[in-house]
Amino acid sequence: MKKTLGLYIHIPFCMSKCYYCDFLSKANQENYFTAYVHALENEIIGYQSLLEEYSINSIFIGGGTPTILPIEALQRILIKIQECFSIDSKVEITVESNPGTLSYRMLQGLKEVGVNRLSIGLQTFQNKLLQKIGRVHTSEQFLKNYETALKIGFENINMDLIFGLPEQKIEHWEEDLKKAIQLNPAHLSCYSLIVEEGTTFFDMQEKGELLLPTEEENLYMYQMCIQFLQQAEYNHYEISNFSKPGKQCIHNIKYWCCDEYIGFGLGAHSYFQGVRYHNVYSLEDYIRKSHDIEKIKKDKERISTKEAYEEFMFLGLRLIEGVSKEEFYQRFQISMEEIYGSVLQKLIKLNLLKEEKNNVKFTKRGLEVGNLVFEQFLLE
Repeated sequence: MKKTLGLYIHIPFCMSKCYYCDFLSKANQENYFTAYVHALENEIIGYQSLLEEYSINSIFIGGGTPTILPIEALQRILIKIQECFSIDSKVEITVESNPGTLSYRMLQGLKEVGVNRLSIGLQTFQNKLLQKIGRVHTSEQFLKNYETALKIGFENINMDLIFGLPEQKIEHWEEDLKKAIQLNPAHLSCYSLIVEEGTTFFDMQEKGELLLPTEEENLYMYQMCIQFLQQAEYNHYEISNFSKPGKQCIHNIKYWCCDEYIGFGLGAHSYFQGVRYHNVYSLEDYIRKSHDIEKIKKDKERISTKEAYEEFMFLGLRLIEGVSKEEFYQRFQISMEEIYGSVLQKLIKLNLLKEEKNNVKFTKRGLEVGNLVFEQFLLE
């Protein structure tokens, strides 16, 4: 039986750079589209013999904005993957998109080539807030795209929402949640804004020009999100992710469970056979060297046992069901208590973690201060 593997394909192009975005993406790069797709095909071919013993059960095309490419380009990428690798019959194929880029022709073309999951970056229904965060679409464009996707037959659609935005009020967020629930998407990803270095928002914050909600307001919005979505029968399965039954994101669960994946494209990260690495960050270098996959790999690092323990805990704890003691032992041949016994006792005593059956998981209080809990699992 073949081992399963996830594939990530990075499309580093977008219409304009959002003010909060620190992803590897660039606007106004249309001249590179054709060469980039050809380079992706070269890289995919380069992995063909290496992945003969794997079955691909998730494919995620992210960015940037993948749907800024012509539909023919996206089809070429997916056809090349299907030609080169063994694809599981139940494979999840996700394409990220922004409202305004999903024409009927684009959606029909994605459907024809096997895409069965869409992730649409709405962020908020408030048009004024969309402008303040540098988005180039409107909520009306989202609604039109969403309706078209449903008509074409997409049943598994994720909607991205962000809370903690500049000048966002509690009532804005409440309205966003109610409108999202009314549309009844299969999946919702609800993220708290993080101001990252190298973004427009970071520069504004340094100058004192960024008016953000307070920590208390942010926490209240997160609590409201959980309450509203659970009442609407969404399964809260990961810190920021909610799904209808059976619609959890297979690809992202691979990251949280420390499973293997290969990343194709500019700057894409991989975790394969115990080694982490990423591709080059220079677009010109990637295009020029993509015919030789070893030349585009950077910072190859074999994960130490210590790092594997840490990642198992703080990535796995993102899942609401928590981490399995049994799985920890099967993976490392040592008990979780032997490595983290005192840490677990302390966090359970502080009511930040709890044991349930064979799993260690967040309490409600722990979920709200997750980053502080994760730090406790870093070994000296």
